[in-house]
Amino acid sequence: MSSSSLNLPSLPGPWVWRNAAAGVVAVGLHALVLSLLLAQWPSDVPEAPQVRTLTTQLITLAPPAPPQPEVVPPAPAVPEPVQPVEPVVEAPRPDPRIEQQRLEQAALARKRVEEKKREQEQQRLQRERAEQARQEQLARQQEQQRLAAEQAQAAERARQAEAAAAASRQYLPIAKEAPDYPERALDKGIEGDCTVSYRVTPQGRVENPQVVGDCHPLFVRPSLAAARSFRYQPRVIDGQAVAVDGVKNTFHYRIE
Repeated sequence: MSSSSLNLPSLPGPWVWRNAAAGVVAVGLHALVLSLLLAQWPSDVPEAPQVRTLTTQLITLAPPAPPQPEVVPPAPAVPEPVQPVEPVVEAPRPDPRIEQQRLEQAALARKRVEEKKREQEQQRLQRERAEQARQEQLARQQEQQRLAAEQAQAAERARQAEAAAAASRQYLPIAKEAPDYPERALDKGIEGDCTVSYRVTPQGRVENPQVVGDCHPLFVRPSLAAARSFRYQPRVIDGQAVAVDGVKNTFHYRIE
């Protein structure tokens, strides 16, 4: 039999070996992790907790002894320092010439102070005299102004009085006749007053007489008639006669 006629099995390829090596490595890693977990897992059963008992005991202590006063030893006497006796030095006698010069300077200073005081007093008196003179002059001026104002007021009052007197004289009545007493009023014993208002013309006559206020009817006619008969001095302004309105006259009717 020839060797060429035998059929031998074929060997696996290289990829098969690689897969087998990877599987072995994986199994080894898993086994290592499992062994580490089993090694760290606690296998001992936990011990039962122990119960502790606290025991107390009362102990009485003796009272503390009072503190003993501390004895301080007396301080040693310190001798007082002996002050050295200073030698008595006799003051030098002043020079008579220097003393005389000092006295003269002091007298001169006092004299200057007195002169300055006298000058200040004189200036004060001068200021007081000037102020007094100014006050007197101001008082005289005020008095003169007051007198001038009083004179002006007096002159104005006199002028007003003269003007009022002249105005009152301008329509003073020249002739006024009393009205006739009505016979009917006499028979009935009636008395009363009657006021009449009218206008005085530039000629001094009465115009438009009218009864003003309360007046008994029996006294109206004689009052108006008497007013018409009045004559007045005409009022003159700037040399010209003018009329005067609102002149009033009251007639009194009385039985005697």
